Amino acid sequence: MLTNSQHKTPALTLAALGVVFGDIGTSPLYTIKEIFSVGAHPVPLNEVNMYGILSLIVWALIMVVSIKYVAFIMRADNRGEGGIMALLALASRNAGGNPTKQRNIMLLGILGACMFYADGMITPAISVLSAVEGFEVAAPILHPLILPITLIVLFALFWAQSKGTSMVGALFGPIMLLWFSTLAVLGIGGILHHPAILNALNPIYAIQFFQVSPWIAFVALGAVVLSVTGAEALYADMGHFGRFPIRLAWFGFVFPALILNYFGQGALVLEHPESVINPFYLLAPGWMLYPLIALATLAAVIASQAVITGAFSVSRQALQLGYIPRMHVEHTSASQEGQIYMPRVNWGLMLAVMVLVLSFQSSGNLASAYGIAVTGDMVITTLLAGIVFHYIWGWSKLRTGALVALFLMVDLAFFSANVLKIPDGGWVPLIIGTIIFTLMLTWKTGRTMLYRLIKNESMALDPFIEAMDAHPPTRVPGAALFMTPNPEGVPHAMLHNLKHNKVLHEKVVILTVKFMDFPNTSIEDRVEVEGLPHNFYRVTVQYGFKDEPDLPRDLALCAEKGLTLEPMDTSYFIGKEILIARESSEMAYWRKKIFIGLFRSAETITNQFNLPPNRVVELGSQITF
Repeated sequence: MLTNSQHKTPALTLAALGVVFGDIGTSPLYTIKEIFSVGAHPVPLNEVNMYGILSLIVWALIMVVSIKYVAFIMRADNRGEGGIMALLALASRNAGGNPTKQRNIMLLGILGACMFYADGMITPAISVLSAVEGFEVAAPILHPLILPITLIVLFALFWAQSKGTSMVGALFGPIMLLWFSTLAVLGIGGILHHPAILNALNPIYAIQFFQVSPWIAFVALGAVVLSVTGAEALYADMGHFGRFPIRLAWFGFVFPALILNYFGQGALVLEHPESVINPFYLLAPGWMLYPLIALATLAAVIASQAVITGAFSVSRQALQLGYIPRMHVEHTSASQEGQIYMPRVNWGLMLAVMVLVLSFQSSGNLASAYGIAVTGDMVITTLLAGIVFHYIWGWSKLRTGALVALFLMVDLAFFSANVLKIPDGGWVPLIIGTIIFTLMLTWKTGRTMLYRLIKNESMALDPFIEAMDAHPPTRVPGAALFMTPNPEGVPHAMLHNLKHNKVLHEKVVILTVKFMDFPNTSIEDRVEVEGLPHNFYRVTVQYGFKDEPDLPRDLALCAEKGLTLEPMDTSYFIGKEILIARESSEMAYWRKKIFIGLFRSAETITNQFNLPPNRVVELGSQITF
């Protein structure tokens, strides 16, 4: 008899097909073309090179996707969640009190997130552009329309984000099922004209390629890596679908379809060398071109949607973990917490994507910029995973070192080959990554400095409460919640309220919100209440990095722990800090100015924690740091 999870497996597998594999599924649109035709360093077209390239693609998919990500990295989950920020949180747990180790892990994680963002900007541009370029194959006269159509499709995609993806998402699985089926059928058609191409499944051809033409083979790795773009999505989306449906979709359908299509393209190019200008579309019969262009565009949109959704997810996790400023988050589904919309991230991505399209103007030019971001992310994922293997899983140094060395040998080979493409466009993700890295590190460092400064300047809470016996202030009915990151100190807002209004409320709550390094906290562990003298309370509310903060909702849980708060008699007091930068050795003055700009632009605490605006009181203070 089938269990409930077995009943759900087909549906989850189909859904995973639509969301997880869009990026890697659109790679056949441009990979072979980039290697042999339009790339910055095209490989000379002959049978030996074609067999070597196809063998490299097969074994790249096996080593990077099947073994590294599916077999190992997907096992390094943070309570079921994957992705670079979840891996960062997991790896950070072994640092203990070692600040140097903690900082190095943090820097690795931030760098990986930056590469993810750079990848997220390039993927929609290259996927949609390469799909629309099919019009040039169908009718060369349509070439001037490629850029306008691409920009219109991209604008529609980003504009639709605020509407939610649940209805469109229901179509993703069937569309990608049709897409991968089409890839397989077109590939089989090409292979039948040159069956000997299947010999390239043997890794000996990849080895011979390096023996005969070592430099050409090494340079070609910079384009071969395009075939594994999107591998990170398998790990990042694990929390939505689970390991088994993703593995089932990969080994049962996606991997075979990709291999068949790449080999079909290779067979076509060997039979008709002129088809190298766009072997994907020329693999199809003439009558099928326009329907194939439409299907490819849909697949590219789905690939882009997966990346955009991933950017929202990573941004929210980074926000909760304190790596980026507070931003407005909208929930686009009443039933699915993971379906969110972040306006700043969305429109920032759209602007960057459109600038890339207008600057590079073709998928071939964009491919030069693609590899650095992807391979950089792969290297960082391997390093963080190695920390997890050794310190969290308890593997020996020998076992961990051997596996990490194997993965790094592949990752660094791809990364080194892509370094050659820096003059041809590879500098773009490096610039993007450097800017985002500087902003994220500045925010994290500045936030730590500000917290330490506020903590050092705060009056200790316990002596303050004890002193009330000697000079008790006037108490007024109701409850006052003073939000502070330091539960041991007197909040500045409380001191200002006492100084100017000369009163304290009947119940005084020192409220601290903590974001944990795991995805979700249970209702039982969400709230901690500590009773203090004179009707003071110390309350801590804990959220995982995927939890939706809602303080009024969660403070109702305090009633079970001895603290009843009536919503209409409760006021929230928040400190409104005005920051002034000064010269110091701890952080450069220009970085402090950047931090102040980010601090001012952050979403209000009222919106972040869903506080009732008519119950919030902000009390300002000036801080020089």
